[in-house]
Amino acid sequence: MTLIKSISGIRGTIGGAAGEGLTPLDIVKFTSAYGTWAVKMTGRKKIVVGRDARVSGVMVNNLVTGTLQGLGITVIDLGLSTTPTVEVAVPNEQAAGGIILTASHNPKQWNALKLLNHDGEFISDAEGKQVLEIAESSDFKYADVNDLGQVIVDDSYLQKHIDMILALPLVDRNAIAKANFSVVIDCVNSTGGIFVPALLEALGVKTIHKLFCEPNGNFPHNPEPLPENLIALSQEVVKTRASLGIAVDPDVDRLAFVCEDGGMFGEEYTLVAVSDYVLKNKKGNTVSNLSSTRALRDVTEKAGSEYHAAAVGEVNVVNKMKEVDAVIGGEGNGGVIYPDLHYGRDALVGIALFLSHLARYGKSISSLRSSYPGYFISKNKITLTPDMDIDGLLRKVEKKYNKQPHTTIDGLKIEFDKEWVHLRRSNTEPIIRIYSEGNSETIADNLANKIITDIKEILNLQD
Repeated sequence: MTLIKSISGIRGTIGGAAGEGLTPLDIVKFTSAYGTWAVKMTGRKKIVVGRDARVSGVMVNNLVTGTLQGLGITVIDLGLSTTPTVEVAVPNEQAAGGIILTASHNPKQWNALKLLNHDGEFISDAEGKQVLEIAESSDFKYADVNDLGQVIVDDSYLQKHIDMILALPLVDRNAIAKANFSVVIDCVNSTGGIFVPALLEALGVKTIHKLFCEPNGNFPHNPEPLPENLIALSQEVVKTRASLGIAVDPDVDRLAFVCEDGGMFGEEYTLVAVSDYVLKNKKGNTVSNLSSTRALRDVTEKAGSEYHAAAVGEVNVVNKMKEVDAVIGGEGNGGVIYPDLHYGRDALVGIALFLSHLARYGKSISSLRSSYPGYFISKNKITLTPDMDIDGLLRKVEKKYNKQPHTTIDGLKIEFDKEWVHLRRSNTEPIIRIYSEGNSETIADNLANKIITDIKEILNLQD
């Protein structure tokens, strides 16, 4: 059993002993802490709750809504929903915050409470620590019987979210409908199976082949939208001679595409393509995290705009986007953040913008992919002893490469012309994650191996 208490929420495996898994006692405890904090921060007694289709979703939802009622808070229960839908609902409802019941791309035995502030954005590091402190001290008080909150079930936000997307100036429904796309979708038997077809129909897509669209929470494969998990989607695209394939994760905030020939567009390039489209129509800055492909920087600079890098994590990307007034941003895991709609990763708006781009482009999706710089990312890690001074080790690597352009805003990232390597310590394990990128897989791997060799040499000198 596993229970992970982080600044952005509480996630864990269902079952086990209290404090060791995501048990009913833990769910009540942390919901109580969050509800107490949200009311204290805003003075509002209303919270939006939505969930993905996990098997444990109903149980967790009942505990969360009941606990919030016990605190005297009114719950706007969206039922089966998506992370971005809850995010747009919170400010629309003038709520104190929101709780999304999803473990994102984790397997079905996991669930989580993702916590939002009153703007519908993930709570900050400082705010998350406040919630955890309230939980650990049990500093919450429940309402008297006459002051209990109520639960208002609201299933209108599917359409509201879609209407907001259709109203965006850069979403070209006419072009999409005219393109007559044939689309295969893989929604991993979660809420994307409800929301993605509804969006595509609203955009004028008439031919939709559905894979794994029954929202029963029984994921047919690992739900992370990586190439090795999209084999069935790839085969179905080829079999049906579709224009493209679309994959989302269980809570519909990550997005990946498959080309008409069954090849992967690459989730790193989801943000690149959408940003290219936005920048063709609106001048402005872009942001991604330090571990995302350099291709976004290339596309941005080609458009005459400025690219900025943020520390890994959606909160950090959003903060940087606000700081530099970015018109588009996100993460290389297929997360598109389009501030004209809201500051959160949103696969639905990503689909609408991407299809608008592809329709106006007028050629195949594989042709569009080949129009972008070709980079390859290698992901590695090195395991150290638990007592190792990882920060000190990174400082020694930085000193070795101090003549190269580098940044330490999140671990250490070193640039070598158009190649780079990013070293980050894990928050949960005694390991250093090593991401590297080059214009070939061999170059990316060689760069990672060189840095790993440097680390081992430094460790040998310390022995």
